[in-house]
Amino acid sequence: MKIVSNPVKLKLFLFKHLPMAYLAGLRIKSITETEAQVTVAYTYLTKNPFKSIYFACLGMAAELASGVMSMMYLHKAEPSVSMLVVNMQAEFTKKAVGVITFTCSDGDKIANAIQQTQATGNGSTIETISVGRNEQGEEVARFRITWSYKARKKSYS
Repeated sequence: MKIVSNPVKLKLFLFKHLPMAYLAGLRIKSITETEAQVTVAYTYLTKNPFKSIYFACLGMAAELASGVMSMMYLHKAEPSVSMLVVNMQAEFTKKAVGVITFTCSDGDKIANAIQQTQATGNGSTIETISVGRNEQGEEVARFRITWSYKARKKSYS
């Protein structure tokens, strides 16, 4: 949470680890243990020919809304657990223009899956939901992102 709450550290993190998110201008608006909000704006780099935000940019923001909570729970965790998106489904209900805020409120579900993987050593899979809303509060997109968590094998030297 220290990285996310510091704008300079967050930009450096995005630039180093998620360069396309950095270029698209994704911003983490807020994060708690249970919820994260990520914004993406309609700009030259995020636009499509239909004068709205390109669906791939919306997908990046939706994934980051759930992924940032996973990263928060996995940071320096012992035993170490890897995370990977294994499925994504999306519904688009309105043209995405302006600033779109994706909210994922599945922090408890994410924490439980990671704790289960750490405790048992067995992988776990969960589906998270990230809902994108425009500045008027209208839903423009809903992403169902399936995350897989696996315990990393210890290396003995």
